[in-house]
Amino acid sequence: MSFSNWRGTVGLIKPTMRPGSMEETVRLLPKGVGLIPIHQNVQRGSKDEFENAIKGYHDNAVVLANAGVELIHHSGTPPFMMLGVEGEKKIIRKWEREMGVPHFTANQNITNALKAVHARKIIGVSYSRLQNDLTRDYMTEAGFAVLAMEPLEVPFEKAGEIPPEQVYKLVNDTFVANPTAEAIYLQGNAWRLLSIVEMMERDFAVPVIETCAALCWEIQDRLHIREPREGVGVLLRELPKRG
Repeated sequence: MSFSNWRGTVGLIKPTMRPGSMEETVRLLPKGVGLIPIHQNVQRGSKDEFENAIKGYHDNAVVLANAGVELIHHSGTPPFMMLGVEGEKKIIRKWEREMGVPHFTANQNITNALKAVHARKIIGVSYSRLQNDLTRDYMTEAGFAVLAMEPLEVPFEKAGEIPPEQVYKLVNDTFVANPTAEAIYLQGNAWRLLSIVEMMERDFAVPVIETCAALCWEIQDRLHIREPREGVGVLLRELPKRG
């Protein structure tokens, strides 16, 4: 055991070469949690690319399991959303039996986070029509009432350039139109939105589920760590337990 991972080592499989989310994850995790990332190379964000990515997730997970990680996270929602909730559960259980290591996907992480803050009625925003439609279908199958999912459509490679203020405006408009929402889901890992999570929770008085913060919350929970963090929303501030 090295000094850098005395609280556990997590393997992260990222769908693209895009920077940003990995750096945020490192900053948000407590000291002593080691990360071994592997990046795939999805470039266009097309349906066929996402469908073909599943084999890469499996093969990279085998590499991480052989490296001795205690937990494997599959980042990137569309490839597993295309399987549906039950199809996703089936393949993850199969991989866990094969590799002897716990796995969880980005979708499972988000549904765990929404359940932890006791939200059933949700609104969400995303950065592509494909991901928007997949998210609505998946979350509905998972038992949530999706009041609205609104996309800010940009070319896939430009998603990381969307200003947080533009996302805030879309969330505001969507929430005003759906004031009974119990949580807000910022779908996708490309945009950098941690700077507005706390602001939105104050302004709209509901939990905001942002992908990087949600991931770091579940990593803490799964590794039996309780180290609260201020400024990035209720999940990391209060560290509610997974249901």
